[in-house]
Amino acid sequence: MVRDAGVVGGDLVLEVGPGLGSLTLALRAAGARVVALEVDTGLVRALHEVVGSDPAVRIVHGDALTVDLGELVGGGPAALVANLPYNTATPIMMRALQAGAFDRMLVMVQKEVGERWAAEVGHPQYGAVSVKMAALAAVEVVAPVSRAAFYPAPNVDSVTVRLATRRWDKPVDRRGLFRLVEEGFSQRRKRLRNALAAMARPGAVEQALLTAGLSAGARAEELDLDAWVRLALALER
Repeated sequence: MVRDAGVVGGDLVLEVGPGLGSLTLALRAAGARVVALEVDTGLVRALHEVVGSDPAVRIVHGDALTVDLGELVGGGPAALVANLPYNTATPIMMRALQAGAFDRMLVMVQKEVGERWAAEVGHPQYGAVSVKMAALAAVEVVAPVSRAAFYPAPNVDSVTVRLATRRWDKPVDRRGLFRLVEEGFSQRRKRLRNALAAMARPGAVEQALLTAGLSAGARAEELDLDAWVRLALALER
């Protein structure tokens, strides 16, 4: 993970969920300065024992879903390298991507989650989070991780995922676009003219689809990021 993240001496790295410090020690061996964010009090105590008085490791007791991740690294630029908590991986990553402090990330997540993040139109895992991730970063599944790498072995497969953040340069409000995408995928089997009924009249949605160069009967899963942006612009008009 450290090698795939491109970590070199002097890099500032945020590690979310360091646990007992295996990855923390690997990051330090590469010469990185580490901010280790851990929510579990017992693991915080254990981590202090593992890293000792190393001045290049700052241990923070806090929740990645509530603390200001950018503030932890002084606004960046920094890297994020972590074995993310699997049940909260997506909301943590969305917060990190929108913090504006991380120029690159390499994380381990459940296989299905990583595939969903990187999915494109036509992939069975393609959904709202795929569109939002594409808007914020270039996402790449890097490598599979065997269940045998863990003790005890989990009931899920894992992958590492690389994310290179992108500056927001779309001609629409990001939050508004994300609301549109979420609404469109909330009833993914329906055509968008019906799925977006809470946001605009079916006739208006149909006209916006045509204006955006899309089929009047399009479904959410058929639109890539650029198509969603065009639809959002057409609806604004």
